[in-house]
Amino acid sequence: MSHAQTSRAQLSHAPDGASTTSVTSHAPVTSHTPDVLVVGGGIIGLVTAWRAAQRGLSVAVADADPGGGAAQVAAGMLAAVTELHYGEQTLLALNLESARRYPDFAAELSETSGRDLGYRACGTLAVALDADDRAHLRDLHELQRRSGLDSAWLSGRDCRRLEPMLAPGVRGGLRVDGDHQIDPRRLSAALVTACERAGVVFHRAHAERLRVDRDRARGVVLGDGTEVAAGQTVLAAGSRSGQLAGVPDEVRPPVRPVKGQVLRLRVPKAYAPFLSRTVRAIVRGGPVYLVPRADGELVVGATTEELGWDTTVTAGGVYELLRDAHELVPGITELPLTETRAGLRPGSPDNAPLLGPTALPGLLVATGHQRNGVLLTPVTGDAMAHALVTGELPEEARPFTPARFDPTGPDAAPVEQPV
Repeated sequence: MSHAQTSRAQLSHAPDGASTTSVTSHAPVTSHTPDVLVVGGGIIGLVTAWRAAQRGLSVAVADADPGGGAAQVAAGMLAAVTELHYGEQTLLALNLESARRYPDFAAELSETSGRDLGYRACGTLAVALDADDRAHLRDLHELQRRSGLDSAWLSGRDCRRLEPMLAPGVRGGLRVDGDHQIDPRRLSAALVTACERAGVVFHRAHAERLRVDRDRARGVVLGDGTEVAAGQTVLAAGSRSGQLAGVPDEVRPPVRPVKGQVLRLRVPKAYAPFLSRTVRAIVRGGPVYLVPRADGELVVGATTEELGWDTTVTAGGVYELLRDAHELVPGITELPLTETRAGLRPGSPDNAPLLGPTALPGLLVATGHQRNGVLLTPVTGDAMAHALVTGELPEEARPFTPARFDPTGPDAAPVEQPV
């Protein structure tokens, strides 16, 4: 009996963790076995597939809706400096390296795909609305300086000179010219096109189960029953990366969904220019940001909610975002509201990504990017392609191996925890 007629998938664990034995499958099998199968067609999966194809590997992607996912909700801030948090200096180094690569990456992808990515080197202004916010920003500025980052403290008056639409009560702020932006929806569409032009094959169905045979990952079984074999499998399914059946518990990535609600408004020509750069603040202890696109769209976000798989847009979430944005930029209430949406970020225990080979031969992961997925797109693609070709991560990505969450593994050295 040929392999096309009967194939075996050795599953170390079922989805609920129960042990199983080898099972015989009569599912159809794809005729071509790619070097790499990427599970997940969001920006992280797509950039991994594109870069791997550029390195000469044959690549396939399994996703029911390539180009969808969290990028459809993300604002696209490339904010390595203003996103700095205490205890995340190791992640800062990766963020800065990816930000450094972004201009060349965006130019290459735009030329390859023939698409405008909405990349803007417009800078970011983080402002304070009261004395407590001002003290917080001062502390952040000091942390940025100790970390060797470029940011400038401005008075409230200077902030309003830069952005006249800001509220009169702004007490001061940080100008960061190196924090830029990109449109994640355009980025996703461009990556799909670049993958197609690089010869990446798309299986437009969701992956149902990882195929494991003789203690090695061998591909996946799709939702329609088709088996897709592969030399190496990359799990890059965002917040659902830990949900794929058949993944042994000891290598299952510890990612969880983190909900974020985002609003989109339209700036009429009569109001332009409304904002010239990204503006962000802490209002009532919660972050809010406004990201102006060149085409007149204004993105306002974002909530952070630990609510499992819920993606409901709530009246409370919309109200809080508009209320806080109004305190920051009062004129926002005059703008048409064009879209409300909620998405799920893939969060990890230390808010840093999981990149590279796992303890299961043939299985790699690229997930857990949390709020930095768009920013880390260039460096993730390069790191994963390097790992797929050489079997190991490049130096800048080594602190983010998934082995850091294995207490028995030799690489169990966690990234600094946020405080």
